[in-house]
Amino acid sequence: MLDHLEHVARLTHGRDRDVLDATLADVVLATLQARAVVLWGDEGELLDVRAHARADALPGPVATAGTPSPQRPRLIERPELVQTLQAGATTVISDARGSRILVPLLTETQRRLVLDVALAAAADAQARRVTEGMGRIYVNVINLLDACERDTLTELLNRKSFDDTFYKATRAPDEAVAGVQRRVDGGTHHWLGVIDVDHFKSVNDRFGHLIGDEVLLLMARLLRSTFRHDDRLYRFGGEEFVALVRADDAAAAAVAFERLRTAVERHSFPQVGRVTVSIGYTAVRPFDTPADAFERADRALYQAKAQGRNRVVCFESDVTPQAGQPLQHAGGNVDLF
Repeated sequence: MLDHLEHVARLTHGRDRDVLDATLADVVLATLQARAVVLWGDEGELLDVRAHARADALPGPVATAGTPSPQRPRLIERPELVQTLQAGATTVISDARGSRILVPLLTETQRRLVLDVALAAAADAQARRVTEGMGRIYVNVINLLDACERDTLTELLNRKSFDDTFYKATRAPDEAVAGVQRRVDGGTHHWLGVIDVDHFKSVNDRFGHLIGDEVLLLMARLLRSTFRHDDRLYRFGGEEFVALVRADDAAAAAVAFERLRTAVERHSFPQVGRVTVSIGYTAVRPFDTPADAFERADRALYQAKAQGRNRVVCFESDVTPQAGQPLQHAGGNVDLF
């Protein structure tokens, strides 16, 4: 009993999502003496794999925790996992090597996961209850983290979470988790965009704040539908949004941000009608801090506003740096409304 309480304490202590995923796997592995534990995520493709014990404990190639593999399987390629999510109930599978307990998990932000536990023996009722209980505790902790890190109106990430998620998203794949070694191939893979709703003050003045909030909610929905599930989307406050986007080159980044601008321009907002956005974006450079990248994207946004709004401006190609020129936030000398 004391061992079980210690495991629960470990699971509820985590504040880092990656560490929490691995802790869940470790706790279940130790509690049930499992052959392997994998946490699968489903948003169209595999989000996280945390595999422990023998790599052959589960069918197909599985990367051990912290070991990237180009051959990692995707959840949607595993029919038993898909069926578990669709059924919304625990599934137990028996085979010659023992058994597997598949527990579907759903967070308040609609993140769908499957906790996959491989045992050397048949899964009894106790093992099933422990797996389900640990899964529920994990989801409760994730929900608490989401409540702290997400904007209450749009459920996008909030400004408070920006620094931490920026570093996690832009860290090179071969960077040591606890070390300082970084990839220095000079390649650009992430782009930071600052998105501002044009003339938003006039929306609130003309239609009221409830309609203004509806515009922001619809804007968040357009952001989600435009960018990929693994891009980081934030509401920084008011009508300002930020997107941390993964793109292989400048052309792909330009297409992504232009796609958002076009989607907003073409969308019919109830009562308000036409709404546009101005976007400034920049390449995330090696050793960038969040403040550095945001400053460049914000300068590009300032230029987009100054040039008439409803446009996309890239810092690297469109903003001419001037020595000694102080940064002007997009809310500076430009009349935003």
